[in-house]
Amino acid sequence: MNLNDVISACDPKKARKRLGRGTGSKLGKTCGRGHKGQGSRAGFSMHPLFEGGQLPLARRVPKRGFNNRFADKIATINVGDLELLFDAGEVVNPAVLVESQIIKENFDQLKILGYGELTKKLTVEAHRFSQSAQKAIVKAGGEAIVIPGKKKLVRNKMGTRVTRKNYDKKKK
Repeated sequence: MNLNDVISACDPKKARKRLGRGTGSKLGKTCGRGHKGQGSRAGFSMHPLFEGGQLPLARRVPKRGFNNRFADKIATINVGDLELLFDAGEVVNPAVLVESQIIKENFDQLKILGYGELTKKLTVEAHRFSQSAQKAIVKAGGEAIVIPGKKKLVRNKMGTRVTRKNYDKKKK
């Protein structure tokens, strides 16, 4: 393949197909639509997943388990990783982890897990901590600060939605 072949293949000035201009053009009479049937009619459009009456792939493939697409995405990092990546006395929070590209994917909440050992005194700010992670951070002389996350919605007895804040006020 040569460069001039590539350029000619994606030419922005390419002329459109001229349909119904006589039998000599190969696109005369039926205009490339064949004879009769749904595909020959004006306004015909086929669903992109339609497979000609065959059971579609999306229905053939087995579906197992449950996937909640509305659930918060939780990024996790281990205490042992914090030991390697940060110096003593530093503040570790979601903004720092994203900025230094330690966590690269999008997430709603950050959870610190307790795998590994921590000997440095760190101030760790996260939405969630495992019990072992919290113990390891405090044992090393650091501080584990819980960041408030999104306000969860709770349904009362009447079925109306109220925020957690209002729910707690009514409870008192």
